[in-house]
Amino acid sequence: MNARKEMPMKQFDSEMKRMLYNLNLIWVLENIDAELANAAQKHLSCEEFLQRMLAGETDRRNARAVERKIKAARLHGQHYTLEQYDFSYPANINADLVRHLFSLDFLRQNKNVVFMGGVGLGKTHLAKALAYEACKKRHSVLCISAMELVNALIEATSERKLESKLKKYVKPQLLLIDELGYIPLDKAASELLFQVFARRYEEQYASTIITTNRAFKEWPITFANDAVLTSAVLDRILHRCEVVTVEGTSYRMRKAIVKGQ
Repeated sequence: MNARKEMPMKQFDSEMKRMLYNLNLIWVLENIDAELANAAQKHLSCEEFLQRMLAGETDRRNARAVERKIKAARLHGQHYTLEQYDFSYPANINADLVRHLFSLDFLRQNKNVVFMGGVGLGKTHLAKALAYEACKKRHSVLCISAMELVNALIEATSERKLESKLKKYVKPQLLLIDELGYIPLDKAASELLFQVFARRYEEQYASTIITTNRAFKEWPITFANDAVLTSAVLDRILHRCEVVTVEGTSYRMRKAIVKGQ
């Protein structure tokens, strides 16, 4: 959305406000009267007043930039955070490693992250929380399920648009692929997904987060029982990778059992 749409065209009561509008300094325009009064009351220097104006405008623009990043990432609905995750529930999880991931060092080091474990243990929660944190730091992010990704690549192949579609998934600094392994892929789909991993591996600044219910030794089941292709996929993912294994009983299943008692 264009920032100018935040405030409709109107008659301004001063030429200064018209210039602020034309320069797209919307926060300053909306707060100038209150800030001038505050500056007079507190006897702020010109430098102090200007700093407050610039800080307010900078904060507004940063907030709008983060909003755009979150929208582009397709982080629909609830924004998961690390603080919302209950580390006491899983039977086993490396909490220190998870907390360190939220420093986003893995992004700066071009590393991947794999969250591995059974259903209902919060793998997607942690992955999306990481993606949200990356958006707040204004990294380019895209979140997609493994099957949605594969179906998009298959459709692009049939329309002879595969190259442009691959670029969409290679370009983001962080790509989150959710639920890899829940549904086995055929040979054609496996090869398409491999192209995403291979091209992101070649990028200088690209990290991939994967959530999966399968241990690495079971990944051939996902990739059409093709040992060579699976090995090639794992080679590119694990070369620079942090692996978080989550063990325990499904949180959702436990709630259902307790509710039914």
